[in-house]
Amino acid sequence: QLQLVESGGGLAQPGGALSLSCTDSGNPFGTRFEELAIGWFRQAPGKEPVGVACISNLSGRTLSADSVKDRFTLSRNSGKRTVTLRVDMLKPEDTGVYFCAAQSLPNHAPCTLLRTDYFSWGQGTQVTISS
Repeated sequence: QLQLVESGGGLAQPGGALSLSCTDSGNPFGTRFEELAIGWFRQAPGKEPVGVACISNLSGRTLSADSVKDRFTLSRNSGKRTVTLRVDMLKPEDTGVYFCAAQSLPNHAPCTLLRTDYFSWGQGTQVTISS
């Protein structure tokens, strides 16, 4: 049973940085964490969730939306069953609820930023960027 939990959100100032973590707190004897692609989605107030970045299984290759490509960085620690999203040069537009989600892929296949491709979701963590 996969159970994703986000952490690291909160209030930050424009120009700063945040690190958000997505950790599988479920059964460690289930699917190997490194076999799952992990995506991050941002839901701005009044909007639907939009994919911003993802990291593929095994290879660790990443994909970012054009709007965040230069500022968002993903990394994976399989031993801790955790994927970390680092956001640099924070902007007010980064405000929203950040969800992480899991995607099953063939080995080395690229991840996607499509909501319908993900089967398990965390509860979300609030990020607010304000002076």
